[in-house]
Amino acid sequence: MKIAFFDSGIGGLSVLHHAMKILPNEEFIFFADEDNVPYGVKSREQVLSYVDAAFKFLTAQNVGAIVVACNTATSVAVRPMREKYSLPIVGMEPAIKVALDLYPKKKVLVTATEITIRGEKIHNLIDRLNAKKFVELRALSKLVEFAERQEFNSADVEKYLREEFAPYDFENFSSVVLGCTHFNYFKDTMKKILPAHMKFLDGNAGTINYLARLANLKFGEGKKNPPVEYFYSGRRVTSSEELARLEKYLRRLDEMYLI
Repeated sequence: MKIAFFDSGIGGLSVLHHAMKILPNEEFIFFADEDNVPYGVKSREQVLSYVDAAFKFLTAQNVGAIVVACNTATSVAVRPMREKYSLPIVGMEPAIKVALDLYPKKKVLVTATEITIRGEKIHNLIDRLNAKKFVELRALSKLVEFAERQEFNSADVEKYLREEFAPYDFENFSSVVLGCTHFNYFKDTMKKILPAHMKFLDGNAGTINYLARLANLKFGEGKKNPPVEYFYSGRRVTSSEELARLEKYLRRLDEMYLI
């Protein structure tokens, strides 16, 4: 099956990266809306229009399923896209339940973009889990900008994260939920700053597991390098320079996968 992964930028590569490891017999398209990144600081109306345009393009590529590998786009647009299109559509959900199931007596810091933090979807999830007293929310939207320019562990990144994490007594926390796919690139810098007991959790595995069930896909070992077509806002990526840039992100994710 040809499966599309869609994100505002290159954050969604972390979800594709996981899929490539456990669904190696499928074909993939990765669509990064580089013309409009970042989504997290834009209006809901703008984000919905961007996602709608991307879906129009992707459905014309004869894909069998679309993964919205972007927490911001999921919170704004997955429901209307499911109403409009009949193919399987899988969104992202912050791994709050996973964190609370693993560490039920500790608090969890959920990091995401501003629009996700303000959105109804994440607050409904917290309410369903009856978890208000265990969950703190923190917008780290600037990490998207750092990630887009491949600035992962500079002094500026470290300074930004230290300032954002300063208000929290992490002895009372178990984990950080990475509620934006761009944030997976920064695990090593976060690990440097946070206490050793802190864990990092994301929704990538849960998303791909759900995709496999929904589309009846089989896990297993197959081709080591499943085929991927890359697009920036509908333009196919063909230049060696840009393909090398994407490969650098994937190599970075190989390193972060072990943290």
